[in-house]
Amino acid sequence: MARSWRWPAKSPTAPDRVKILVYGINYAPEVTGVGRFTGDMAVWLAAHGHRVCVVTAPPYYPHWRVADGYRGRGWFREARAEADVYRCPLYVPRQASGATRAAHLVSFAMSSLPVALTRALRMRPDLVFAVEPTIATAPAALMAARLAGARSWLPVQDLEIDAAAGLGLLPRWSADLALGLQRRLFRRFDTVSTISARMAERIAAIGVPRERIEAFPNWIDTQAIRPDVPAADLRAELGIAADAVVALYAGNMGKKQGLELIAAAAERMPADPPVNFVAAGDGAGRADLAAALKRSGADVLLLDAQPDARLPALLALADIHLLPQRAEAADLVMPSKLGGMLASGRPVVAAAAPSTQIAAAVDGCGLVVPPGDAAAFAAAIARLAGDAELRRRLGAAAREAAVRDWERKTVLGRFEAALTARCRAA
Repeated sequence: MARSWRWPAKSPTAPDRVKILVYGINYAPEVTGVGRFTGDMAVWLAAHGHRVCVVTAPPYYPHWRVADGYRGRGWFREARAEADVYRCPLYVPRQASGATRAAHLVSFAMSSLPVALTRALRMRPDLVFAVEPTIATAPAALMAARLAGARSWLPVQDLEIDAAAGLGLLPRWSADLALGLQRRLFRRFDTVSTISARMAERIAAIGVPRERIEAFPNWIDTQAIRPDVPAADLRAELGIAADAVVALYAGNMGKKQGLELIAAAAERMPADPPVNFVAAGDGAGRADLAAALKRSGADVLLLDAQPDARLPALLALADIHLLPQRAEAADLVMPSKLGGMLASGRPVVAAAAPSTQIAAAVDGCGLVVPPGDAAAFAAAIARLAGDAELRRRLGAAAREAAVRDWERKTVLGRFEAALTARCRAA
């Protein structure tokens, strides 16, 4: 008698170990943004006995070009220590605009769809972990979870559609359509997590039940990023005097940051006390910053994005950290760079409205000024530059906050416990 065909049963796993399919456009070896954290998360999970498989794109961020060694390779498997990584090709625009970004995201969603579904059927994961951005892969992630009989988890690093709409990168009709689609997709995931309490509130406001929402900040290794990391050699390399006050921006240079504020503040700075401005990073907003510096004639040293090995010294180079942010992006993103700033034990000057999560995080660890207010931004920098004791006091509070709230072992330990509990509760 003919037998009906069924999907193969899942292989058993230990009660505290799970199989995880990670699906997202950014992954290691990208050194900034979402890819960095997703890669580190996979390393942690693998080190704690979980099996991880990753479907992603070749590294391209923040330079917006596919990295050397990955170009022209199409679909391929990359064996990394923490996971089997399946790379899928995508379109990377030379100039990032609303239309080209949309094409970029859709190209990855299309190329990765068959790979994600195939991996789900062959691996039979306990959990499909679909990293947002980009929401374009969420339908395929939900399909993969359904096929594999797995739980679905959407970690929201960036409310990308809300931010794009607020920054005017999308026409109103398409923004409304995309926001409606995002709302429906969010509600279909078993778990939606995010990186700040305010972002969690916004997710709840679109109808995701609160019991499905988790919040974990992007973490920082406070043993690597410390106040006492030597930076004298880096200062000498950059031609900065040992006793000079340095105001530093270090991180992704995106449109949401409003980096022109740094140029405007540097232009307004009084001669006394003297301040050396340094901006290190890459991304779609770097050209805007360079253009603003050219127009103003402000003296800001521009550096490329630095590798991980140099990050502790780079952050220790600062006496003051700079955190500009456009008002339209308030509480739609939580800058991951803030954890490193705090861990370095230096005060932060942040441009943020008083009611935002950024303002709450910087409170007591630096100075907060209204977004877009170059005069107030410059005045806050000048105040800290002229008061070494205030810098010391705020920097000590910043370090304490980083160890308490952002430490890698603590955050990832909580995350792993939540992940395991939700998988086993299925």
